[in-house]
Amino acid sequence: MGGAAKPLFDVGGETLLARAITAVAAANAHPIVVAAPPLVSGIDAAAHLIWAGEDPPFGGPVAGVVAAFAQNEAWAPEPDWTFLLACDLPRVEAAVERLRTDILLLPSDTEGICLADPSSRPQWLTGVYRTRALRAAAAAMPEAGRDAPVRELLAELAIAAIAAPADLTDDVDTWEDLHRARARAGDDVEEES
Repeated sequence: MGGAAKPLFDVGGETLLARAITAVAAANAHPIVVAAPPLVSGIDAAAHLIWAGEDPPFGGPVAGVVAAFAQNEAWAPEPDWTFLLACDLPRVEAAVERLRTDILLLPSDTEGICLADPSSRPQWLTGVYRTRALRAAAAAMPEAGRDAPVRELLAELAIAAIAAPADLTDDVDTWEDLHRARARAGDDVEEES
């Protein structure tokens, strides 16, 4: 998308990042750590966000997870579960609710769940994982996770992939995706490409 800051795209009158923050806040998640340098996004200061940019920047989502866990003071007391979400999910509220309710059904030896798209492909960045297991996996990543695939971060964890409808796993990777997301949200705005 030409280097555009996808988390700042407006869908339904709110940025995609703000939608994600609102969704995890509604699920009583704490802390809320955004793996990015601070962005100007109109997010309510009451969200008590912690910004954790990877160093050097643009190392990918795994480097972002490593940077988030490096904020040690933010994780006390450590929560049992951690949502791991991409910031380009237009229906993130419904996805988080689905994950929040489905973790109650997991066997005790399962270390997380993620939603799977209609082709059954796990969407690792639409998941919730046991914090202790995710933290250990992040600490074991070579080169602080830089440019590592998310599946590598989660490879040793016992994760259930839960089938979900496409609208819960769709993300915004193209201008067409953004246009579809805005149309579903009832936005009248036409996207310029």
